[in-house]
Amino acid sequence: MDPNITLFSLVHLQSLDLSDNHFNHSQIPARIGDLSQLRHLNVSHFGETTFSGEVPTQISHLSNLLSLDFRSYIVAPLDNLLINHLQLKVSTLKSLIQNSTRLEQLRLNFVTISSSLPHTLTNLTSLQTLSFRQCELYGEFPIGIFSLVNLTSLNFARNQNLQGTLPASIGNLTNLAYLALGGNSFHGEIPQSLFRLENLVALDLTSNFFKGRLALDMFLKLRMLKDLDLSLNKLTLFSQNRTVNVTNLPPIQWLELSRCNLNGEIPTWIMNLTTLNLLNLHNNNLQGEIPYFLFKLENLTGLDLGANMLEGQIELGMLSQLQKLTYLGLGGGNKLSFVEGKNTTNVTFPPQIQSLELGSCNLVHFPNFIPHLQELTDLFIPLNSIKTIPRNKLTGNIPQTYVKRNALHWIDFSSNKLYGQLPRALVNCRMLEFLDVRHNHFNDSFPFWLGSLPQLKVVSLRDNQFHGAIMCPLEYTFPQLRIIDLSQNGFSTKLTSEIIMCFKSMIISNKRQLDFKNVIFSKNMLIDIDLSSFSLSNKGVIMDYLGGQYLHHMVAIDLSSNKIYGEIPDFMGSLNSLVVLNLSNNMFTGSIPSSFGKLSSLEVLDLSLNSLSGNIPQQLTELTFLDFFNVFFNNLSGPIPENGQLSTFDNNSFEGNKDLCGIQLMKKCEDHPKPPLQKPDGDQDSESGSFFELYWMVILIGYGGGLVAGIFHPHKEVMLEDLVEEEEAIMEVGSLEVEEVLGNSTIGKSVKSVIDQVTLL
Repeated sequence: MDPNITLFSLVHLQSLDLSDNHFNHSQIPARIGDLSQLRHLNVSHFGETTFSGEVPTQISHLSNLLSLDFRSYIVAPLDNLLINHLQLKVSTLKSLIQNSTRLEQLRLNFVTISSSLPHTLTNLTSLQTLSFRQCELYGEFPIGIFSLVNLTSLNFARNQNLQGTLPASIGNLTNLAYLALGGNSFHGEIPQSLFRLENLVALDLTSNFFKGRLALDMFLKLRMLKDLDLSLNKLTLFSQNRTVNVTNLPPIQWLELSRCNLNGEIPTWIMNLTTLNLLNLHNNNLQGEIPYFLFKLENLTGLDLGANMLEGQIELGMLSQLQKLTYLGLGGGNKLSFVEGKNTTNVTFPPQIQSLELGSCNLVHFPNFIPHLQELTDLFIPLNSIKTIPRNKLTGNIPQTYVKRNALHWIDFSSNKLYGQLPRALVNCRMLEFLDVRHNHFNDSFPFWLGSLPQLKVVSLRDNQFHGAIMCPLEYTFPQLRIIDLSQNGFSTKLTSEIIMCFKSMIISNKRQLDFKNVIFSKNMLIDIDLSSFSLSNKGVIMDYLGGQYLHHMVAIDLSSNKIYGEIPDFMGSLNSLVVLNLSNNMFTGSIPSSFGKLSSLEVLDLSLNSLSGNIPQQLTELTFLDFFNVFFNNLSGPIPENGQLSTFDNNSFEGNKDLCGIQLMKKCEDHPKPPLQKPDGDQDSESGSFFELYWMVILIGYGGGLVAGIFHPHKEVMLEDLVEEEEAIMEVGSLEVEEVLGNSTIGKSVKSVIDQVTLL
């Protein structure tokens, strides 16, 4: 807002409403103080912020104010917390209170004050509404505020360090309709005078330190009460069912009583709360069976009875009566048995249920109704006896709309039957860290536009129908990328230095950057990255990256099983934080870059099934962390370097290179002829066969420090269909069964040898 606009020349203005606008986070102009006749000023806004910065001291010049509303907040994308963007000095607040003595409405919710409350607030005797929610207040609450008899609304919720007691004088606030003190440090007992507030509609005392033994039925004297929240205190509640006049109950809609030490059975008077929307009795000491009358409360949208000592059976037919239910919690400490019943054909579980908690409910099979809950977002069924869980596969397109400023961190659509293109609207997910769409039928070009997401760290497009060139325009740089898996697609491109620049976030400048624990594991969210189960349905590579224990430093590129051609750029050796590099089963030519020796963190290097030529660079012996190395079936020649980690790998890593020599291949290099000249691209030696006609497997077994590999492959002329009818067969049979399937052939012996080695490991 421009401070020189003519608005501030309207000196006779009495009412100014600037709410629900967006002034680009500008400050409230000091010239607001020129409008000395103002009686009503409203700059409130929710969701985004109207103004930012400090409230000008000139606000205290508005001595004629009757109402002032500065409520303003935005929702933080990371954790959905409300963030304050306005600040108010306590000196300005004191001046405002001193000069604007006629104030009736004072709302400063989400304005950062960071001070104790001025006791001069008690001088504003005309106050009807006083609201200081989440203002970072601390210190003692001025007890005199409870003597402002005109108050109808009092809100000081979510000021964690604000403390005090409820005095008996609170009973003088006979006009009070709204009292919110939740999320503070109030203590002491709740005075009996509170129950004289006959106009009270909403009472929020949650998350304080109130104590004492109190009859829950006392709150039923508040005839206008709709919302009651006493959760998370040190109270001990009990119910006196016999003294309750059930014919004159308040119209309670919201009843929160979790962790209130509520004893005995569920109070019977609850059956008469026909307007009830939410009933939360979580984590109390309730006993007995769940009364049938709860399932007659047809307006319930939320029901939480978890973490009690309830027992008995819950039938699906009972729950089907609560057709408005969106949240149900029954597990945790109870001894319930959830049964679907015999006649469930016409029984419909609440279809719009979003969150379901059935822990410790003696479930012996996965409930049949769960796959039909199309609105379900959260499912908790721990501590049951379920042996199998059905596979819940999705078909069709994924959602195409993603609103701006959404809070999505994790998107996992893997292992379904989804197709079509990735929606470009994913660029609106500015907080996205993990995207996994592997094992689907997506048909699209390389989604370079994902490179604009500032937090994206893991991308897996494995086993789809992505195709064409891999390109990365300058404005799409993947600034935080740590793991990218493009394997088992149809990418056909030459690997260039420009493409590798997409992955420049994998370059470290010092050793302190090696540990990406804080990058991969986000606050309040443990990302369990499962890079296993990477498999092909036909010929090629099975590559399992097991062992989530070391994924806190995982940096990986997997481009395997595509149609990528040309030489491997020397520049790839600059990605010195790489832990896994898999370029196998492509059309690479030329030599192995000696710059790979700079990949000091590398544990896995797979270059197999390509057309690489020349020697294995001596520089690779400097890779001291290398646990898996594979170059078989290329056109490599010359001696295998004998020093370092390369000397620890057996012949399986080097076979299929007829001009390669070394002790691993039992070929003496001095007796080996010089390697023939490299033939032109696309004219491979007919004796070696096309690598697309080979079937081979890599089985990686995770262990504490990294990876162990066992490799086997059939003779080059033997096709997959000649060995087994399905690729899973080899993984399922034991060593004796392998002999039965393959006989005493060379293949069978090789397979058996590998299985024996794995067994020993």
